Amino acid sequence: MEEITVKKTVKSGITFGSALAMVISYTTWHSVGWAIFHGLLSWVYVVYFVLRY
Repeated sequence: MEEITVKKTVKSGITFGSALAMVISYTTWHSVGWAIFHGLLSWVYVVYFVLRY
């Protein structure tokens, strides 16, 4: 039972990270291509953006 909860949490975290990365990217660069690329990077781009800016 606990394993299922962990999997759902991880999946929703990845989805949220991708969405957040795409919104930050599009707002910053105004490019759909970059938004898709940064969405694939997910939390990596979000952490980079927070540390950089």
